[in-house]
Amino acid sequence: MKRSARVTLHPHALKNNLQQAKRVAPHSKVLAVIKANAYGHGMLAVAEILDNADGYAVACIPEGIELRNSRTQHPILVLQGHQNLADLKIASEYQLRVVIHDVSQLPYFDQLDGCKVQVALKIDTGMHRLGIPPENALSLYQQLKNHSNIDADIWFMTHLACADELNNPATTQQLDTFIHATSQINAPISIPNSAGILGWQASHSDWVRPGIMLYGSSPFAFDKKGREKYHLHAAMTLTAPLIATYKLKKGDPIGYGASYHCSNNMLVGAVACGYADGYPRHAGTGAPVSINGLETHTVGRVSMDTVIINLDNIPAKVGDKVELWGENISVDRVAYHAETIGYELLCNAGNNCIRG
Repeated sequence: MKRSARVTLHPHALKNNLQQAKRVAPHSKVLAVIKANAYGHGMLAVAEILDNADGYAVACIPEGIELRNSRTQHPILVLQGHQNLADLKIASEYQLRVVIHDVSQLPYFDQLDGCKVQVALKIDTGMHRLGIPPENALSLYQQLKNHSNIDADIWFMTHLACADELNNPATTQQLDTFIHATSQINAPISIPNSAGILGWQASHSDWVRPGIMLYGSSPFAFDKKGREKYHLHAAMTLTAPLIATYKLKKGDPIGYGASYHCSNNMLVGAVACGYADGYPRHAGTGAPVSINGLETHTVGRVSMDTVIINLDNIPAKVGDKVELWGENISVDRVAYHAETIGYELLCNAGNNCIRG
């Protein structure tokens, strides 16, 4: 079944955004984060476009298998790590580097028979999501370093919880915790995500892990102009056709709940895109859209299959293509109106719409 909304991938933008990560962190190797189907952009397509990255990061073992089967020879980091013995055997076979973030993962290494597995040891420096206590880092490293089934090239990593808030001291505290925990260890390290790369030079490490910035979205919460500030280009455009236009009178309500009433006589249009296509239902009146190169905005509530837009002073006709976000309209601006983040919008639309 083909719905009307479409997402279009822009390879030139992906390449540009990778170059921006390399420019900002010139002394680091880059793990392109392509988990969750590359944030809705298509994992294998994005991996091929970003073959200039030094490696890739995925969420889980199945993603790693699919990526390795695409014949890439790049290093692949599995962020969720392994959950059982079968995962470790697969990791060894497919040369996947698994993250160790909990001691419950350790006994499975003893059960391997003649396999070597690449690992990264994750330290919980304050996010309290995944990771071992920092005070255990040295002893655990020594234990893993001497294990016959673990590759000697052990990485260390952590994840920054508040790097998107440039005035939040939590990031500095996390970096201090990490440095103290690894001070007696000589191993490759990986710290920053997109926000760390762009906003916290002190976090730059042997390996950086850009995610959302690769797709042309600002990593900083409710940052309406971040894309331009950091020279990022939209990697995805979401479009849908205009399927109707009609005139309304001052005071006429629009949409479910009659949450919007026309402030004057106005021309509006119906766009064949809604929350079933990944457009955010909570994007209230005023979310920007573009049609025929001109910016306008939504009015009323978003429906399952339809968004209503203001067409006053906008030359448009049924069949014209409406950009919900992309090269003209930053996904971050739409996310701001929906009180969410661009990550969610890209994943939802990319995984619900056909590519065209």
